[in-house]
Amino acid sequence: MTSANTASDQQTGTSGARLRILSFNIQAGNATHRYRDYITNSWKHIWPDSGKQRNLDALVPWLEDYDLVGLQEADGGSLRSGFLNQARYLAESGRFPYWTQQRNRRVGPIAHSTNCLLSRYHIGDAEDHPLPGRIAGRGALLARIGPPKKGLAVIIAHLSLGPTSRAKQWDFLAELAAEHPHTILMGDFNCLPEDRSFQQFMERSELRLADPTPPPTFPAWRPRRAIDHVLVSADIEVEKCEALRLTLSDHLPLAVTAKLPASCLASS
Repeated sequence: MTSANTASDQQTGTSGARLRILSFNIQAGNATHRYRDYITNSWKHIWPDSGKQRNLDALVPWLEDYDLVGLQEADGGSLRSGFLNQARYLAESGRFPYWTQQRNRRVGPIAHSTNCLLSRYHIGDAEDHPLPGRIAGRGALLARIGPPKKGLAVIIAHLSLGPTSRAKQWDFLAELAAEHPHTILMGDFNCLPEDRSFQQFMERSELRLADPTPPPTFPAWRPRRAIDHVLVSADIEVEKCEALRLTLSDHLPLAVTAKLPASCLASS
């Protein structure tokens, strides 16, 4: 179980049912501008550098426009980030009253990868769910917002590269989503919408893509593959879905505007 943290004492009202949502794999603050950067800048995944801080600071003004922000590959406070908890930093800098994170893969003191949720709505509770797979270190963060039974479940996940592990992870997520009538699932899924296991997951869970033909988000410098996604349950109306041209990672952020049933965000 993870705990919801308060970034400030300021609370945002819950009178509206329209949400602006952002999902972004921030690659621990590392910007990538070409494939060879994965080799020439590989040291940045081990050692701190000032560029990560500049990228986080450049991201903050964009975050201020959103109600829910799901981050993947944020660093939880290790050597490569200068021992900065990037989720906390972005929550406080972006003036989010609530945030929570799930620590996934740890590489000693060098790297602590996390899934994070930054929220302008009170997070009732949050759960840490390790995902099955051949290699440990993938996870799903589930946070509940609003009334216990009619509220919103927000799930942030970062799936495996391998299709065999990913199929098992889809099965797990389908069972997790089935427990909640109103769900938003977002993250880096490492697969295209036509992936067979992905299609089977959507049929089983009855969640649908925010955009039936989602925009490409990877690689950030020349996006060709739609591997970052936001899915919603049937009663959530999507008004807009777009990839932001923000090259602060090797992925582009995916932004969604959606309208929820009023009861989802009512005070519990």
